[in-house]
Amino acid sequence: MLRERHGLTVSRETLRQWMISAGLWHSRKQRRQLHQPRLRRECLGELVQIDGSEHRWFEDRAAPCTLLVFIDDATGRLMQLRFVASESAFSYFEALQGYLEAHGRPVAFYSDKHSVFRVARTEAKGGQGMTQFGRALAELNIEILCANTSQAKGRVERVNRTLQDRLVKELRLAGLADPEAGNRFLPGFMARFNARFATPALSSKDGHRALNLPPSRLADVLSWREQRYVGQQLAFSYQRQRIILEASDLTRDLAGCYVDTYSFPDGRFEVRWKGLSLPYRVFDKDQRVTHAAIVDNKRLGEVLAYVKERQDQERPPRVKTNSEKTGYQRTGRKSPRRRSLVDRLVECRVAEANPAALGGQVSSL
Repeated sequence: MLRERHGLTVSRETLRQWMISAGLWHSRKQRRQLHQPRLRRECLGELVQIDGSEHRWFEDRAAPCTLLVFIDDATGRLMQLRFVASESAFSYFEALQGYLEAHGRPVAFYSDKHSVFRVARTEAKGGQGMTQFGRALAELNIEILCANTSQAKGRVERVNRTLQDRLVKELRLAGLADPEAGNRFLPGFMARFNARFATPALSSKDGHRALNLPPSRLADVLSWREQRYVGQQLAFSYQRQRIILEASDLTRDLAGCYVDTYSFPDGRFEVRWKGLSLPYRVFDKDQRVTHAAIVDNKRLGEVLAYVKERQDQERPPRVKTNSEKTGYQRTGRKSPRRRSLVDRLVECRVAEANPAALGGQVSSL
């Protein structure tokens, strides 16, 4: 711009030094945005930061997976760790159940803007503006807060970086090569980590509240719940499947009504109406990921693994022949050979030269 507009030709370094002297140029270190540190909360369980960290936790011994991390803001204690395939509502349900059974209900969770925690579209229908995880926390009287930037939940971000170094080495020394064995190893690791790095809270008060829920009720809360409209055939669609209710005195009156579906993290599925479980059968359609489906980046690995598994199970497509396309069926009879023009010319010349050989009949063209 100096050369084109003002006819000034100087080297890049000379210009940079001039700008430094005038206070118009800053190095990368100087340009880095600084964030004011936030004071810790006062008591344990008042605010728990949660996040998922995708990494090669088992190095080359297993495929990459995600570690769900729950860390207390007041003390820096690791409250819950769990290896999962990816960040999803079901994986957080399982981790949350372990947290609640071990510590009780905290006051609030602090997370990022992942779709598990926050509905991104304000025009989304259903769910009262809550995700399934948010609905479960609301029933448990636990608040969910979303950070505007990753630096706002810096405590869990920093511990993720520490775990990617320290935990990876401990898993290697322990000779572990799969997430299930890793989950059995994590409680002992958390105890050693907290004994060394956790700090005492400013207040001795524990902000956790008693769970006070039977296991069956907790399982209902930590499930994926939706409503489905029952048609005249006592059937409805769910996850590319056709669910057909078994005919009975109770289900015959449900045509035109809505029923509740419960999908649990362990794979169980139930259909209920006013709390009563209904018998059903499944008409399985072609199970596949919806064409051009929108997949979150943090779930891409899990979705691709599912797609590959489905493709390996299916037989390769067979290309039909033209006969199969037109419906041609063989009769077993052979059609007479069609003579070419050359063959007929040769036959005529032979007949003209020796009429007696063909009984006096001469083939004509």
